[in-house]
Amino acid sequence: MTGAPGTRAVRRGRPGYDLETLLAVAVEEFNRRGYDGTSMEDLSRKLGITKSAIYHHVSGKQELLRLAVNRALDGLFAEVDKLGAVSGRAVDRLEHLVRGSVAVLAEQLPFVTLLLRVRGNTQVERDALDRRREFDHIVGDLVAQAAAEGDLRADIDPPTAARLLFGMINSLVEWYRPRGGTGAADLADIVATVAFDGLRVRGPSK
Repeated sequence: MTGAPGTRAVRRGRPGYDLETLLAVAVEEFNRRGYDGTSMEDLSRKLGITKSAIYHHVSGKQELLRLAVNRALDGLFAEVDKLGAVSGRAVDRLEHLVRGSVAVLAEQLPFVTLLLRVRGNTQVERDALDRRREFDHIVGDLVAQAAAEGDLRADIDPPTAARLLFGMINSLVEWYRPRGGTGAADLADIVATVAFDGLRVRGPSK
């Protein structure tokens, strides 16, 4: 059956099966079994398709891992890219990045969970860890600048504060579930309140 004159036929995959579906299932299995403990055979059984059907979309398991961790990392660096439009002081940009990072975690929870579990056993994992360190340096620089501007407590070492701040955010993957309960915006408010009420310099008591 042909389409209307002048239209192009659109290639369609199997019903209910495309790269996004494959990636979602792969991330679920990687988080449940561990990346090393998940085989292409496991994925084909879970999806109910042959391994050759998977290879139609990706070259193998490492490409699935690369797509997955980059989904999380690209989300985080997209928040970094927004900082240039944030007016105010370094502490304001830091809070904006914290809120944005919580939103990325809530929206891409399985992908962020997987990112936080990579250990550098493959080149894909090492590349991901390099990007994580780059992000951590950006956070550390913002904390140090905010402290130098007098907006964060001087008695807290900036590198330690940066690690604790994002350690708190990263810990959300262990218990936060987006369905029901606290939404992403409310969660960002809670994290920002806990973090910045504890880090900001307090004014003189009245």
